[in-house]
Amino acid sequence: MKQLWLVAVYLSAILAANWTLTEYGREHPEIALYNAFLWIGLDLTTRDSLDDLWRGRQRIRNMALLIATGSALSYALNRDSARIALASMIAFGAAATADALVYHFLRDRTWYERANQSNIAGAGVDSLAFLPLSGIPWTWPLLFSLFCAKVAGGVVWSFVLAKGADGRAWLGRSRERFG
Repeated sequence: MKQLWLVAVYLSAILAANWTLTEYGREHPEIALYNAFLWIGLDLTTRDSLDDLWRGRQRIRNMALLIATGSALSYALNRDSARIALASMIAFGAAATADALVYHFLRDRTWYERANQSNIAGAGVDSLAFLPLSGIPWTWPLLFSLFCAKVAGGVVWSFVLAKGADGRAWLGRSRERFG
């Protein structure tokens, strides 16, 4: 049940991010900052939660399918989002790879530490890949601001996702896996 909930959250965040950028991004590139904090920070952190639920090669296959599904749904729901959906798929794929590498390198750390430190790598790669491909007018300060917003959003969402079902706060979870 937790896996299904996390997949739904991940896909909803992709759809929300792609829709708002398609509708408002060209005239208001600053909307990308809100997306970065709310939706991309959530996706990066949810990826880490799903990573602990999926094992072996299943992990790579499932994440690739999830990213492709989010982009395909974005396009199916709004044909005007083709460029954003493609940029999103490429950026999320690259970001998920960077995030996963750091996340697994830090496997001896707590979930909270792994999630937030790997989100730094994922946020950087996502920002560098997405903006140039998206067609949204961008500048280096906007790119840096998006990176910071994604990292900050990931920190906030990690508090939400790391809270145990029994009500324990993230600090009480020491070296346990998320789940």
